[in-house]
Amino acid sequence: MLIAIFGLGGAGGYFGGRLAQAGERDDSLQIIFIARGEHLRSIQERGLRVDSLKGDFTARPALATDDPRQVGEVDVVLVGVKAWQVPEASAAIQPMMGRLTCVVPLQNGVDAPEQLAHVLGREHVLGGMCQISSLLAGPGYIRHVGLEPYIAFGELSGLRSERAERLLQAFELAVGVRAEVSPDIQAAMWRKFLFIAAVSGVGAVTRAPIGVIRSLAETRQLLVQAMQEINSLAQRRGIRLPEDIVRSTLAFVDGLEPSVIPSMQRDLVAGRPSELAAQNGAVLRIGSEVALQTPIHAFLYGSLLPQELKARGELDY
Repeated sequence: MLIAIFGLGGAGGYFGGRLAQAGERDDSLQIIFIARGEHLRSIQERGLRVDSLKGDFTARPALATDDPRQVGEVDVVLVGVKAWQVPEASAAIQPMMGRLTCVVPLQNGVDAPEQLAHVLGREHVLGGMCQISSLLAGPGYIRHVGLEPYIAFGELSGLRSERAERLLQAFELAVGVRAEVSPDIQAAMWRKFLFIAAVSGVGAVTRAPIGVIRSLAETRQLLVQAMQEINSLAQRRGIRLPEDIVRSTLAFVDGLEPSVIPSMQRDLVAGRPSELAAQNGAVLRIGSEVALQTPIHAFLYGSLLPQELKARGELDY
């Protein structure tokens, strides 16, 4: 099986690295890294270093390149870029697409499958989501700092498929990863969305780690209200989330390491472009589409927008 990892950031680097590690042991699995710049050069020279709570390792892919045309057709593309980079990535992926190639997005948010389908064709796209706290710590260097690494994928229709099962078999060769084919990947993506958009938005506004946010009554209530708004959106969109989704997500938050900081918050604090539009901005957009007011996310998005525009060079102050 030939799998390309397009984007070697925190999530793509960890899951792609684990697959490449498995490929070194089993030559039926070949992993290709698509990266760029100093990150790529470091991987080409020394491999991809991953420091992980599940065991440190160095991954050496079958090929590391910045040119998808050099790769040719593959069986699967795992898309690990930031959510705002997906439209550009969709076009770049095209040289690796064959008649049976499938593409699996790992982005935060719920927009990536449709963005990929618009360019590559809906028949090629699976839904996907992952759970991990990891970051690109330097060129050729990924650090896994929290959460049990988990990845789920599945057909957008909800049907079981041979291609999803084959990808699961590939992940079953990897250590340090729990993987499954989700019977309802749309619901799985929305469960992640409910969590990540709420904690990212509240975290970025307060500039506080998760331990502080959940311990103060005021910020905890803000978090709950942000989750409730997304749950209401899901209901309007016909997404089947558990009745206790807000309570269970809050319990998950309570179990996190107190120092956890979401990647959107880290990006905004560092003055980098973030996934604001794909998270809190997406809540506003979908709310408008289904005629549902989302005042908490309107506050979060409006409060963070000046920083986002400054990071993108669209506002100077």
